[in-house]
Amino acid sequence: MTSEVIIDVQPKEISIALLEDKNLVEYQNEKREEASYSVGNIYLGRVRKLMPGLNACFVDVGSEKDAFLHYLDLGLQYSSYEKYLKQVQSDKKKLYPIAKATRLPDLPKEGSVQTTLKQGQDILVQVVKEPINTKGPRLTCDLGFAGRYMVLMPFGDKVSVSSKIKKGEERARLKQLVQSIRPKNFGVIVRTSAEGKRVAELDAEMKVLLKRWEDTITRAQKATKTPQLCFEETGRAVALLRDLFDPTYDGIFVNDENIFHQVQDYVGLIAPEKKDIVRLYNGTTPIFDNFNVTKQLKSGFGRTVNYKRGAYLIIEHTEAMHVVDVNSGTRIKKENGQEANALETNLGAADELARQLRLRDMGGIIVVDFIDMALAEDRQMLYERMCENMKKDRARHNILPLSKFGLMQITRQRVRPAMDVAVEESCPTCHGTGKIRSSILFTDQLESKIDRLVNQIGIKRFTLHVHPYVAAYINQGVFSLRLRWQMKYGLGVRVIPSQKMAFLQYEFYDQNREFIDMREENEVSK
Repeated sequence: MTSEVIIDVQPKEISIALLEDKNLVEYQNEKREEASYSVGNIYLGRVRKLMPGLNACFVDVGSEKDAFLHYLDLGLQYSSYEKYLKQVQSDKKKLYPIAKATRLPDLPKEGSVQTTLKQGQDILVQVVKEPINTKGPRLTCDLGFAGRYMVLMPFGDKVSVSSKIKKGEERARLKQLVQSIRPKNFGVIVRTSAEGKRVAELDAEMKVLLKRWEDTITRAQKATKTPQLCFEETGRAVALLRDLFDPTYDGIFVNDENIFHQVQDYVGLIAPEKKDIVRLYNGTTPIFDNFNVTKQLKSGFGRTVNYKRGAYLIIEHTEAMHVVDVNSGTRIKKENGQEANALETNLGAADELARQLRLRDMGGIIVVDFIDMALAEDRQMLYERMCENMKKDRARHNILPLSKFGLMQITRQRVRPAMDVAVEESCPTCHGTGKIRSSILFTDQLESKIDRLVNQIGIKRFTLHVHPYVAAYINQGVFSLRLRWQMKYGLGVRVIPSQKMAFLQYEFYDQNREFIDMREENEVSK
C-alpha cells in the first residue's frame, strides 16, 4: 500500500489530504489567520461564572462562546499549578523555575468547584475539544505537550507507557530510559511510536517539549491582559503529520515554500532518513487536481455516496447522531439469491463507510441501516468486516453487532466538528436570478479584464483559473486564444484549468498567488 500526503496551501486556508493507494481517506481544512481554538492550544483565561449545580465553570478564553471547564478536568495537580502560576505572575522580570516549585497534595476527586476556584481569577487551561455548533471549547487544566514519541506533563510524577506496546522487556526499557532523562516536576506518557527508539532520539524530543513549556509559561508571566494565547498548537500540516506520520509514507507534497520548509524540518527531526520524501510541488496545475483529490472530494462528500456497481449510501446528520442508510440501487442481482446479494452489498458498504468515517471525521453516535440478512453467519461476517476496516482509524471507537432490526451502532470519538465539503456549485454569474450574459461572450469578458489588469492596474504577470472545459476552449488550435492573449498582453498571462471552478467561474491570482478581485458590480452576489 502506498501512502501520500498532499498539502494545498491557499491564501485563506490550508487543506491536507491523505491518500492510500491513490484513494482519499482523510481530509482536513483549516482557515488561516483566524482564532481556531484548536485542540492543544493553551490560554491564560479568566473564570467568568461558577456553576455549582454542574460542578463546573465557564472560562473566558476569547471564544465567542465561553469555554467549559468541569471540576474533574482541573486535574490532580491543579493546586500545584495554581501556586506556581501566582509565583510566576508575581515577578515579571525573572521566571521562577519549575524545578524549584513545590508539589502540593492531589486535588480531591469529591471536591467542589466553588471551593476551588473564584470568579475573576486567572487560570491556565488547554483546549481538549474544539467549539462545535452552539457549544464553546472544552478545557482542561491538566496540561500536556504532545510530541512524536511522548507527551510531557508539567507537575506529573510518573512515567506511563502506551498499552499498545505489548512486550514487557520493551516497556521496561522505555520506562527506564525516560525516567533517566525526565526533568524534575514533570510526568511523561510514552507513545506507541517510541517503540524501539534510542535514548538520543527520546532526549532530543524531550528538549523540544521542555522548550515549549518554557515558552508557554513565559507568555503567561508577561501577559498584560486576559485572555491570552500562551501556546499555539503547530499548524494543521505539522500537527497532522505528528499524529499520522509513518515511515512507510512514499511522499509528502507541498505547494508552498514556507510550509514545505516547516514540514521538511519536522520530518527531519523525527525521521531523518525520510526527509527526502517531502517535496515542493511547482506544477502549473492545482496540486489537488494533479493528484485527483478535487474529484474525490466532489464525489466523497454530500448526502449520497456511490460505491460498487450502483449501490450507494445515504448519510444524514442530525443534532443527536449520524444516520446511514445502505441501498442496493441499480446493481445487477446475482443468480444465487437475495441473501448473497444483500451480503455483497453490505460488505461493500462496510468498506466505504469506514472510509467515510475517517474522511468526514464523523463523531458521536452513528447508526447504520444495512440491508436485512436472514443468516446469522452473514451478520457476523459483516460485523467482523466492519471491525477489521476500522482498525486503521486513529479515533477511539466502539462497534456493536447488528441488532435484530438490522441496525449497527457505532460510537466514535468526537474532537472536532464533522468535516463538510460543499459539493453543490452555486451559479457564479447569475447568483440565483436564472439569467446570465450570453456564454459566447464569456471569453470577450475575460479579455476585457486582462486588458484592464495589464494596461490600467499594471499587473503584468498573473494566472487565470477557469473551468477545464473553458481552458480547453481557450487552448484549442495552433493559434489559440491563449496564444493571442500572450502576444497582445505579454507572456505573463497564464491560463490554468481548475476542477474546483464552476463552468463560467474565473479567478485571477498574481505571481505571489494572492487573489485579485476583478468582479464587476453586477457580478457581486447580494
